Amino acid sequence: MKTAVRDGVGRVDDEAHPGALPISQSVLKQQSSALSALADALGDEIDAAVSLLLQCRGRVIVCGMGKSGLVGRKMAATFSSTGTPSYFLHPGEALHGDLGVIRQEDIVVLISNSGETEEILRLLPSLQEFGNRIIGISGREQSTLARHSTVFLHLPMEREVCPNNLAPTTSTLLTMALGDALAVSLITLRGFKPLDFARFHPGGSLGRKLLTRVRDVMHKRVPAVSPEAPLRQAIDAMTGGRLGLSVVLNEGKLCGIFTDGDLRRAIERDSLALDRPVADFMTSDPVTIVADARISDAEAVMHARSIRALIVLDPQDNVVGVLDIFDNEQ
Repeated sequence: MKTAVRDGVGRVDDEAHPGALPISQSVLKQQSSALSALADALGDEIDAAVSLLLQCRGRVIVCGMGKSGLVGRKMAATFSSTGTPSYFLHPGEALHGDLGVIRQEDIVVLISNSGETEEILRLLPSLQEFGNRIIGISGREQSTLARHSTVFLHLPMEREVCPNNLAPTTSTLLTMALGDALAVSLITLRGFKPLDFARFHPGGSLGRKLLTRVRDVMHKRVPAVSPEAPLRQAIDAMTGGRLGLSVVLNEGKLCGIFTDGDLRRAIERDSLALDRPVADFMTSDPVTIVADARISDAEAVMHARSIRALIVLDPQDNVVGVLDIFDNEQ
């Protein structure tokens, strides 16, 4: 069955252009080669740039126009979310008053593939007057931006992958990759951990797992029976609790757990099991976790022990809840 494909001027062809696959493969290979060339070309200047960023007592201000600006926004966002306070400043707005956000202790990253972007160059006198140190990123080593940068990072690019050598493609890829290299270097050298990352992403799934505590999502109504209770009663408690288990308490203290798996094994082993005490079939050393533990820690315990629920204890070892493996998906 042929799929109709609308072309750029509104005509509909019966088939996709047969040359799209080799073109796409060629683009990706050329981009890959450009990234490798960038990696090979890096020298002491990357150490100098990272050193500046590590020593920065203010923020990292990133500026770029057009596509460079879009990459700059991503760069600033990555810095900020990984422990390097950063802010994207549009150079056009900066020239009309927003330069007021910059302080002397800030490091300014200026991005211009040509190194001659008018709005970027017009910032230089003010930045020099403020005393800011500048990290310049450009594809031209002999450019105005390169000459006025404290540290200059060169993008060794022969041409854009665009067949007309016009659309920013390879240049934006290299700039973004270089920004990621800087960010990852900072992450590594600062010892930035998953918990640190979660603090800046409390709304995401990682943030919820790393910052949410067991007490926040556990089931507080605990289905419980005594060790002497007949298995029938444990089944009733299990059914009412809808957790697939019943906690066994002896004078209020945990002494075991009875799960649906224990029930199947009990019936297979003893036809009269329903009238016998639950203590004969319970697991007497259930896995527990404290209510103040993080959900991420609880999840790790569940996976390591291949279990789907944990009994939750308070500091006095009293049972205060049950955590189901699905609770951490809330």
